[in-house]
Amino acid sequence: MFDQITLPNGLRVVGQRLSQFRSVSVGLWLGVGSQYEQPQQGGVSHFIEHMLFKGTTKRSARQIAQVMDAVGGQLNAFTAKECTCFYAKVVDQHLPLAMDVLSDLVLNATFDQKELDKEKGVVLEEINMAEDAPEDVVSELIMLARYGDQPLARPILGTQETLTAMTRDQVLDYYRSMYRSDNCVLAVAGNYQWDQVVELAQALLGHWMPSGHPLPKYRSAPACPRTLCREKEIEQVHLSLGYPGVAQGSDGLYALAVVNSVFGGAMSSRLFQTIREEKGLAYSVYSYPSSYQDTGVLVVYAGASPQNGEQVLDLIRQEADKLAREGMSQEEFQQAREQLKGGYVLGLESTSSRMNAMGRRLLLMGDTQSEDEVIRRIDSLTYEQVFEAGRQALSAQPALAMVGRGVEQKEG
Repeated sequence: MFDQITLPNGLRVVGQRLSQFRSVSVGLWLGVGSQYEQPQQGGVSHFIEHMLFKGTTKRSARQIAQVMDAVGGQLNAFTAKECTCFYAKVVDQHLPLAMDVLSDLVLNATFDQKELDKEKGVVLEEINMAEDAPEDVVSELIMLARYGDQPLARPILGTQETLTAMTRDQVLDYYRSMYRSDNCVLAVAGNYQWDQVVELAQALLGHWMPSGHPLPKYRSAPACPRTLCREKEIEQVHLSLGYPGVAQGSDGLYALAVVNSVFGGAMSSRLFQTIREEKGLAYSVYSYPSSYQDTGVLVVYAGASPQNGEQVLDLIRQEADKLAREGMSQEEFQQAREQLKGGYVLGLESTSSRMNAMGRRLLLMGDTQSEDEVIRRIDSLTYEQVFEAGRQALSAQPALAMVGRGVEQKEG
């Protein structure tokens, strides 16, 4: 089902041919993210992602945008805690162009000082924009409450202080140490010819060599969950609880996903039905699991008026305690398992989503996983496994984060 090869320089190339499409998605995945940054480097991974679009030795920033627009293609990138991805989606005949542009960005960026100074202003505005979104603020705060002062808890964007102090030499040092062939996966999904992909990869990226320096290692240590609050003059109180989750590749990954579906991951979930539909106390209430290479967290979010905040928080805790003690009904179990399968399959109905799933997994976990394998793992889940996953997560003391008016007096 997957085409796969490792080039002599250590670059891993993986593909999934989907001949029913006329499009192809291609991404360069790098093991570069905020997880690998020292405190004084906060935001450098994300800043480098921005800078690679500001001009190369072959193309100006305007030409980078124009060359993809000219063929109706899409070009973008994102930075996460554990990885950075540069990706493009084009009509299949333009795959050589897409691969050329992506390799040009990653290998030939100039990091011009004037562009660097301007882009700092852009990212500072991005930080300000996130600060104006309380849902984003509380999502950052819950990670800090859950993990303390560890790289996993630090913001991907960095802070105004770290970004302002960042120099071109510091950016280049980090870029040269992390952007390397043995820390990269090239992933392709859609209508392609494998021989052409390998030939292009070798021609465009085959000369890219490892730096010879060891890649940084990290591990997120267990931390005592805390309550953290941020005073903010806004209309709602934004609440988030962080329960223990599971790491990527864990045997309990799919079991916890079923628990999440019943708890707060769907419109039929207990949190949504109780807090929104029955009580009318919140418009937005949901839960989601986040998994990383060595840890995970199950997050609950709700936004409510200040007078309803305490009641919403109590209801979340009550539902968590009940699910941990009593488990779910067989009907809930069956429905949530089918929902998980359906969401997974529907989530792969594009070349972009296939490329994302394949590239991220090979980069972070070192293997690939077919759709049939995932479905089999979900189908093999037993009620007892799901009950135990819920008990372990929801019976633990959660971290708590709150953002809004009058919340700082509640911190402890």
